[in-house]
Amino acid sequence: MMPIAIRPVAVEHHREPLGIGETRPRLSWVVDGAERGWAQRAYEIEVASPTKTETTGRVESAEQVLVPWPAAPLGSRERRSVRVRVWGLDDAASGWSAPTALETGLLDASLWQARMVVPVLPEPGDGGEPAALLRGEVEVHGGIVRARIRATAHGVMTLHLNGTPVGDDALHPGWTSYASRLRYRTWDVTDLVREGRNAIGVHLADGWFRGYLGFAGLRDVYGDRTGALVQLEIEHADGTIRVAGTDRTWRSTLGPVTRADLYMGESYDADRALPGWDAPGFDDAGWEAVEVTTLDPAVLVAPDGPAVRATETLQPRAVLTSPSGKTLLDFGQNLVGRLRVDLPAGPGTVVLRHAEVLEHGELGTRPLRQARATDEVALGHEAFTWEPSFTFHGFRYAEVSGWPGEVDPAAFRAVVLHTDMRRIGTFEASDPQLSRLHENVVWGMRGNFLDVPTDCPQRDERLGWTGDLMAFAPTAAYLYDTAGMLSGWLSDLAVDQHEDGNVPVYIPWADVDPHLPPLGAEAGWGDAATVVPWTLFERYGDLGILERQWPSMSAWVDAFARRAGEHLDFASGGFSFGDWLDSAAPDDQPWAARLPWQAVATAYLAQSARILRDAAMELGRSQDALRYGDLFDRAAQRYRDEYVTPTGRAAFPSQTAYALAIRFGLLLPHQVEHAGAMLAEQVAADGFRIGSGFLGTPHVLDALADTGHAATAWKLLLQEECPSWLYAVTMGATTIWERWNSMLPDGSINPGEMTSFNHYAFGAVADFLQRRVGGLAPAAPGYRRIRVAPLPTPELTWARTAHETPYGRAEVSWTLEGDAFALEVVVPPSTEAEVALPDGSAPTVVGAGTHRFTCAFTPGEAANVAASFTG
Repeated sequence: MMPIAIRPVAVEHHREPLGIGETRPRLSWVVDGAERGWAQRAYEIEVASPTKTETTGRVESAEQVLVPWPAAPLGSRERRSVRVRVWGLDDAASGWSAPTALETGLLDASLWQARMVVPVLPEPGDGGEPAALLRGEVEVHGGIVRARIRATAHGVMTLHLNGTPVGDDALHPGWTSYASRLRYRTWDVTDLVREGRNAIGVHLADGWFRGYLGFAGLRDVYGDRTGALVQLEIEHADGTIRVAGTDRTWRSTLGPVTRADLYMGESYDADRALPGWDAPGFDDAGWEAVEVTTLDPAVLVAPDGPAVRATETLQPRAVLTSPSGKTLLDFGQNLVGRLRVDLPAGPGTVVLRHAEVLEHGELGTRPLRQARATDEVALGHEAFTWEPSFTFHGFRYAEVSGWPGEVDPAAFRAVVLHTDMRRIGTFEASDPQLSRLHENVVWGMRGNFLDVPTDCPQRDERLGWTGDLMAFAPTAAYLYDTAGMLSGWLSDLAVDQHEDGNVPVYIPWADVDPHLPPLGAEAGWGDAATVVPWTLFERYGDLGILERQWPSMSAWVDAFARRAGEHLDFASGGFSFGDWLDSAAPDDQPWAARLPWQAVATAYLAQSARILRDAAMELGRSQDALRYGDLFDRAAQRYRDEYVTPTGRAAFPSQTAYALAIRFGLLLPHQVEHAGAMLAEQVAADGFRIGSGFLGTPHVLDALADTGHAATAWKLLLQEECPSWLYAVTMGATTIWERWNSMLPDGSINPGEMTSFNHYAFGAVADFLQRRVGGLAPAAPGYRRIRVAPLPTPELTWARTAHETPYGRAEVSWTLEGDAFALEVVVPPSTEAEVALPDGSAPTVVGAGTHRFTCAFTPGEAANVAASFTG
């Protein structure tokens, strides 16, 4: 008998459960090493505090994902150690898991004794403001048992204690809806605190709060002064807690960072460095006193997900000389982050400019618009290593000027930044271009999941567009554990939601575009309020997110229905993004899609109503289920009446029209087959090229596969001519582009004013690669039941995908040699898989373990007609 091992208990969606904000955190665990067919029958949870140990005793239950907290609610600063053991169906017990330590933050706002302090800064310039140094000292007596420091800012900060940086977070505290939710983080600084004098230092810059934001050249959007809030808490052996932090005694000055802005870049003057400024005893008599400002501690919230961190470094792949003689470093990968440079001593200033692509051999900066993306370093008397602290860039190429002598590529590293999510999903195939496409999606997600899920990371925009995430959320949830990060983002969405239920087009909301036309309830964009929480439920089994977001979800759908009007005809008109960036839309009119926005809106209203119906059923809200079920039926009927003939032909023939009708369940059973055939004909008429935009594209391949047109889906997926997914790959792309033709075949950049080479929205195709090509999909929330139904093609000889489900690692791999198809499936403990082979035979249900299948496969349009679980 194989030994059963239990991984340490996970607490909510936290990677590091220190300073958490939940009073009753839910617990999850994963079983490893179980025998074939193993499933949990019972569990026992032990919760230990410093004074006592409690246990649930044996609980007869198969539940192991987000299990309710089994002890008394937690208060502020409370610590617990949690472990679990389980029994299988054979009643054999496992050993105890290794203990997981968890600790709450300040759940009671009155425990904040520190005050937010504001440095004195010069009048604003036009390229970013200096970063301020702030410091304070505190006397600490002996008997130190443990120490915690909690900090946040209006701006972005680095934190120092006794001359040592605290933590490895970047751009803390990130970007939230500051007036309602200002995130703080907790660090264990027990090893850094000493008896006697202790110095706390803060390096503070504008960040999202005060810096340039959006595409209209605006700054001071949230406020015109930066501020820092830091609280040090020291527990002594006698049980007393010493609390100190930012107050009127703190002082500030300007330091070596003479300019810091997320868009514009950062400037550093080595001669202005102040060694020891963050250590005890530093003479700050010449510094200025800070001002204390009012901050309601009720807005302070603990994080839901991980911090932004450096996750990888890349070396230059090549040193290039441009036609104008500029020195360019090529890192071989479009990434988001900044440079770390070993700088020589000497006079002069090194200037670093960043861009995603080259155009005619020169740095392609035009797509950046007003973002300068330029860092400058004034050299000093000694060599030193430098990396900016308060900016980030989207780039593959860096132009270096002012370097003394010949540029040494070994002196440069590209530091990759993003929210430090755990990677949980992979995909590969025998076609290297398909594998590269998937890898491009991964890099696009990494670059744009930097605290906020943004549309792009490089130009003067970088906003949390709701429509982009709505389309991409299923892909994201497979690739990385996004549950914590997106839970926090949804909290921002809820507090930024208008009183009438309308959802802003980007979250966190910031009024940064005076030219944005008046928007009603925006189809597809506002639907992030329903699609994202439903995706978190579907992929992670988190019913709690539906309960928490229900007011937001229902308010959105009600607002959406009001815009639709009594007859759900959207007769009030107005502007709408619609199927944004349809491949047929003119470069200067990305909203001019083939399918009218009213049709798109009707389809998405039906989809969100169906999500609300299903969510209400999960939550036991029977009356709401009936109400939103009726709204779904009415919207689907409206779509059929207005946009589809009785046989299923679209009134406005387009890939989006058919795909939304099929995938959102808007058609009657006898119409579906004909609509699928019409979709296949439409794809063929479009030359097997993309014929859709943001809101239609994620559904086209699935709609083809669902209606028996797998061969057409494959021709569309493997198309290399523009517009297609692989066109960018053939052009050397290493991320997903915003436009199908962001770069033209001659290597020139699209002439439009809106061009990005790192947008994840069209990367939603990776969800199809993972679910349908690889064949691994959820058939029940949290992958408690898995749907394995690969979609092979003679163009591939193998494909494989893996995903770390809430129950453990699931894997699917297949090979195709001639007509011989072989499949291997790894099913995690406590789950089962429904396996559908591509020969059309009846599905087989298998339990945990490794299973192998073979069959004969003959390609054709009717192969693998199998809908995946979509809610």
